[in-house]
Amino acid sequence: MINIEYTVQIWSEGGQFIAHAMPLDVMSSGETPEAARAALDEAVRVFLLTAADQGTLEEVLHDAGYEFRSGEWLSPSWVATERHSAALPPEYAPNNAYPLARS
Repeated sequence: MINIEYTVQIWSEGGQFIAHAMPLDVMSSGETPEAARAALDEAVRVFLLTAADQGTLEEVLHDAGYEFRSGEWLSPSWVATERHSAALPPEYAPNNAYPLARS
């Protein structure tokens, strides 16, 4: 058995909980954080099994930043998990949600 570790972020969005596996970039959702986590674990397992069946598991893991050392895949070491924001001009406020769609 090969164990491949990943970091999970969970947030709420539109009445659902979204779970994201980093650095694999696999996501799933559920009605509770626990359901989202369980759905994500299954999605990651299927993602990795599919990559293995297609002969691309090593490539997928390398592309995601994993290293194979001493017989195991090591995930990237996280330096930080941070919350940032981007400032947009006032015309992009919610009352003008789609200003670029205007003709």
